[in-house]
Amino acid sequence: MNVFLLILQVVFVIGVLIFFHELGHFITARAVGVPVEEFGFGYPPRLAKIAEWKGTEITLNWIPFGGFVRPKGESDDTVEGGMADAPAWKRVLILLSGSFMNFLIGIILLVIIYSAIGIPASDQAMVSQVSPNSPAMEVGLLPGDIIQAVDGQSIDDIDQLIAVIAQEAGNAIELTIVRGEQVESVTITPRLDPPPGEGAMGVGLSNPLKPTPFFQSVGYAFQSTGYIIRETLLLPVRLIRGTVDAALARPVGYKGIYDIYSQAVEMDQETSLATAEPIPVFTLSIIANISLALGITNLLPIPALDGGRILFTLPELIIRKRIPQKWENAVNTVSFLLLILLMVVITVLDFTNPVVIP
Repeated sequence: MNVFLLILQVVFVIGVLIFFHELGHFITARAVGVPVEEFGFGYPPRLAKIAEWKGTEITLNWIPFGGFVRPKGESDDTVEGGMADAPAWKRVLILLSGSFMNFLIGIILLVIIYSAIGIPASDQAMVSQVSPNSPAMEVGLLPGDIIQAVDGQSIDDIDQLIAVIAQEAGNAIELTIVRGEQVESVTITPRLDPPPGEGAMGVGLSNPLKPTPFFQSVGYAFQSTGYIIRETLLLPVRLIRGTVDAALARPVGYKGIYDIYSQAVEMDQETSLATAEPIPVFTLSIIANISLALGITNLLPIPALDGGRILFTLPELIIRKRIPQKWENAVNTVSFLLLILLMVVITVLDFTNPVVIP
């Protein structure tokens, strides 16, 4: 794929994930009665005001990454009716909602992936490969054919088919096969003494994939999300213990995300992954993981991030004593500058030590 188009894809994907993160904040703020002064597409400086909806300016900004929301009185508790003036539980809900939206998107994508990958249909026997110069090749069997019956006897699984073929070796038999939407019959004589590594008919057999039931896909998606969250939280401990290579566990920036995304796109183009539904499994998997990582990262107890701001509300929730707003603003400002510096360092590492999908 053209590099420029791939860069645009990455920018679009990251932008969409950030946009929905901010949309979560917006919806919750409105739901708990905190006015939102601006919902911006992209980051400032402002390019234009698009519209105004119920007191919220909808703006278009120059930096094309995601978006932002600006609740009324976000960092000033002297603004009556603003976010900083709201009860602690309202502020926590607003701060949690961005990551919640990222988790939701990640889970939805995982449900789509699991539904597409499918599960083996154990009650069906499918031809997965055909050996050269074999009886199967002579009668025109093709990979993907599903053997439904032998001499009118229904086939319930691969083991049964193998047993029936072994009994009829040397004799002409009639196979009923399903090819696409067509049902056909072929006559084949299984070999008595096939070459090493080949069966009597000269075919490889497997179970076809069938779409996973929706609720089962949802279950798999929640299990995977829980696993990713658990592994992320345990990563520092494993780094300290030396059970994880630090080079493989380092954070990545936009360049690293581009590298991983481009590798996933290439894998989808070059790998003929047999799925129940034709979708770019590797690419969607990376997008799901990016969304989940965005949700997890924002909940880390680091000042300037949503998790750090939630941390400042804990004394108010537990002992009814609030940390002065000016202290919180000062810590968040310093932390924000340090996070920018960290992002610069990570970006340099992305160029000097590009990440590779394991």
